Amino acid sequence: MNFTISKRARGITMGLMVLGVVATVIGVLGDATDHHQRTWANLLVNGFFFFGIALGALFFVALQNATETAWTVLVKRVYEGIFGYLPIGAIVIVVVLLAGTFHIHHLYHWMDTSLYHEYMVGEGHDAQYMDEAVQGAVANPNFDVLIANKKAFLNQPFFWIRSLVYLGTFLFFANYFRKQSLLMDSETGEALTKRMLLNYRRSALFLVFFAVFSSTLAWDWIMSIDTHWFSTLFGWYVFAGMFCSAMTTAVILVLYLKRKGLLPQVNNSHIQDMGKWVFATSFLWSYLYFSQFMLIWYSNIPEEVTYFQQRINEHPGLLWGTFFINFALPMVLLMSRDAKRNPRFLIGVGSIILIGHWMDVILMVMPGSLGHAFHNIGLLEVGMFMAFLGLFINTVLRTLAKAPLTVVNHPYLEESIHHQI
Repeated sequence: MNFTISKRARGITMGLMVLGVVATVIGVLGDATDHHQRTWANLLVNGFFFFGIALGALFFVALQNATETAWTVLVKRVYEGIFGYLPIGAIVIVVVLLAGTFHIHHLYHWMDTSLYHEYMVGEGHDAQYMDEAVQGAVANPNFDVLIANKKAFLNQPFFWIRSLVYLGTFLFFANYFRKQSLLMDSETGEALTKRMLLNYRRSALFLVFFAVFSSTLAWDWIMSIDTHWFSTLFGWYVFAGMFCSAMTTAVILVLYLKRKGLLPQVNNSHIQDMGKWVFATSFLWSYLYFSQFMLIWYSNIPEEVTYFQQRINEHPGLLWGTFFINFALPMVLLMSRDAKRNPRFLIGVGSIILIGHWMDVILMVMPGSLGHAFHNIGLLEVGMFMAFLGLFINTVLRTLAKAPLTVVNHPYLEESIHHQI
């Protein structure tokens, strides 16, 4: 059974993109921050948020392959459609990082090379920085001992090597899993068995890479904005947000396809299990959110508490609103079995949860990159979110339209069709 994008879906996604671009342009014209810092911060927020959804879907596919799970086989192509956005997300991330490297914006304070040297000779653009007090040298007022001590990790060559390795690994495995999935549709017998075994091994290998990269990319692309801050839980916390967003997107997409008369073999048990994943990952995110806050509050170390002091004092509504939407809402509304089987209810709650995790990325990026210049979510934030949302939905739907919605010869297909809980 093939999916085709309806004129209505095309119109809605194009409308979102057009309205989003118009609102973004108006917002950019009103961006009075230095080097249009707010605009670049929004580009990072939305680039990372939607990239994270696609990456979470890729992780889930690899997890299902490695654990040889049967019930997800019927919806496998939906997750493949979601991680089809990865190349576009990777391009946005690279653009933001390149702009930082060439000092077009200053989201990453540590990219200023003058911070790493204790002495300087000369002034302005002609200044030369050094680590020894040579003749004529004076103390460098920009010297930051805390950032200088991180130079072994936070230096641009190593940073770019890591970033390109992350993106290259994710894009390689996304392309590999998609290609193998399509090839399995035309194979049977021993050839299919060998491909399944190969998929199992490659998925296990990917999970090893992902276990490391999901944390280190969060340190590099997000946590390094607040360069003076430390958190041992941050990588897991960011992963939980990506994972929950991906699970929520998947269940909304499956319900949308079923409303169009597609995926007829997907039953209430599949929907309930997908709802369970949304419920479970919401609790995982909430646990890590609270744990990170509680440990930092309890230790009361100056280098750590400043992160939450800034957000509690200047953005309490965003901080507690994010926690309420992403924890209390799923806990109360998705607890029951019936709620996780109600399509309209799941779509409504899931949409709110997605907005909540977008707010979470704003909370991670904006205060550190804009400081006191960030007051609240405005037209620029909403406009860019709408533009990226339209682009994301359009890309996912186009990916879904390129192959049958249901796998054909998968060994676990029959078990998935008769899945009951």
